[in-house]
Amino acid sequence: MRDARPREVLSTDVLVVGGGAAGLAAAIAAARRGRSVLLLERYGFSGGAAVAGLSGTICGLYTASERRNAGPEQVVHGFVDEFLAVMEAKGGLTDPVQYGRTFVRVHDPLVWREASDHLLSAEGRVRVLYHATVTGVIAEGDHVAGVEVFTKQGPIEVRAKLTVDASGDADVAAMAGRALTKGKDGAIQNPTMIFRVLGVDMPRFLAAHGPDSILGERVSHLISDLNASGAYTLPRAKIFLFPTPRPGELLCNATRIVGRDGRELDATRAADLSEAEIEGRLQVREYARFIRDHIEGCEASFVNDTGVQVGIRQSWQIVGRERLANDDVTSARKRPDGICRSPWPIELHSGEKPKLHWILDDYYEVPLGCFLPATGTGLLMAGRCLSAEHEAMASARVTAQCFGYGQAIGLVADHLCDDPFATPPSGADIRAALNALGAQLN
Repeated sequence: MRDARPREVLSTDVLVVGGGAAGLAAAIAAARRGRSVLLLERYGFSGGAAVAGLSGTICGLYTASERRNAGPEQVVHGFVDEFLAVMEAKGGLTDPVQYGRTFVRVHDPLVWREASDHLLSAEGRVRVLYHATVTGVIAEGDHVAGVEVFTKQGPIEVRAKLTVDASGDADVAAMAGRALTKGKDGAIQNPTMIFRVLGVDMPRFLAAHGPDSILGERVSHLISDLNASGAYTLPRAKIFLFPTPRPGELLCNATRIVGRDGRELDATRAADLSEAEIEGRLQVREYARFIRDHIEGCEASFVNDTGVQVGIRQSWQIVGRERLANDDVTSARKRPDGICRSPWPIELHSGEKPKLHWILDDYYEVPLGCFLPATGTGLLMAGRCLSAEHEAMASARVTAQCFGYGQAIGLVADHLCDDPFATPPSGADIRAALNALGAQLN
């Protein structure tokens, strides 16, 4: 039976589905070009994986280096600088925190929500609908003309000149029948339930473990031994603990969630995603017990919160007009149509220890074609659902880059609003426009 409630019909120049880093940047970039923008977000706040998934760090800003005493060197700029400034002004961001050979910024997810609201409300052309879930696509042949939406007031039909899929999972592209890929040979990166603990004696913790948020081999060996003894159930031995902007708090990236049958769980499958949520919460309690019992300075710690949902590293990806290759990443390839830099390592999470392939003192560039579906019109992609090989995606998916992708795609959407069936602008043209906005790509 169809929904008997009245159906509202809305129209906009640019529709953005998903309010994460990419969706936020895309919406604001298009609005600043004078376009009317409607942003749909299924939660009651913006932030995507950074907030709902509690990823907790803005990764991908800084180069990696083995040079002793090399400080953070930022190579990614543009809209992300504006977002960082708002977060800093609101007290929601740490200074750079060491992560192996590079650095990250750790954020307060509550402040992220407020920063997003602030930036969106400052743009008079952006309308935001929270608690809005896309349920279908309005298609005219192979052209996406908008979406159908579920809200608490009833169904809404949104007509748009351009639709930006910033859902993270390529939801709109999947509904529209665009060609997609997922993982490698059936394997995908496993989800993680990230959590925070309070009550940490931070000076003691840092004195014992140093500034690197990737805890050392002593802790990894202890986890392996305790897990083997049956004293704990700790499937991942290498854990990451980040001091946050709040006193006495650590952000804990520690869990490794696999299915009861040993499979890597697939977040695009309803049963797998549900199982991941349950298993993730169980692992949080077990790792929190280990941290309290065995990590110096954490003897009085307790779980503050977990992600609203399990953190998803990988799901559907678009088949684009171009594909980011593994060799593009490992060779630090630069290109004239690159619309975003990335110095982030290939970060594969499987087994006891995540595997990191570092890009030292360098970066690669991601071409615009990775966000343009290979077929059809009316739909653009932004965020981690870009067209990329499995290992390349494990580098290109992180937060700073998603801000860059979103800003670029917002400019593409503006260009196409006057004729959605026209040839998209070149990557070189968008790169030039981004540089004019402070992206510093040249």
